[in-house]
Amino acid sequence: MALLNILRYPDPRLYTVAQPVAEVDTRIRQLIRDMAETMHAASGIGLAATQVNVHQRVIVIDVSETRSQLQVFINPELIETSEQTRLSEEGCLSVPGIYDTVERSERVRLRALNEEGKTFEISADGLLAVCIQHEVDHLKGKVFVDYLSALKQMRIKTKMKKRAHAR
Repeated sequence: MALLNILRYPDPRLYTVAQPVAEVDTRIRQLIRDMAETMHAASGIGLAATQVNVHQRVIVIDVSETRSQLQVFINPELIETSEQTRLSEEGCLSVPGIYDTVERSERVRLRALNEEGKTFEISADGLLAVCIQHEVDHLKGKVFVDYLSALKQMRIKTKMKKRAHAR
């Protein structure tokens, strides 16, 4: 397994729309393992392939306390979102150290493929629903910062650029 490089906002590659996975093969399963290792090493709860500069529709999520319940979603598709929304604070491995409030659907239903290429559906609420929506946004070329005001976006962009130059 290998730790992958996580793209940092405002890297334009984060705005690339991911393509569907044509076949769940050895390469995709290796990507999933590497993404899971990268996410856990960075103390994250979700990671989309877009964030590691692989523009295919793959997401890994682990919202468990013990970080031992990895969930994999290949070619995820939100098939239902509740009208009820909730505000929750979000962060992102591509925007480290930045947290802000985003409004998301309270409940979602998602269809995806698993690591064996089999279709499944999952209903989620709470933190898992928020995480699913956040990661699906990445696959659409959207970062949570895009939900914030133009002023906040500008401040975050400036802060991230200063950090990148300091490294």
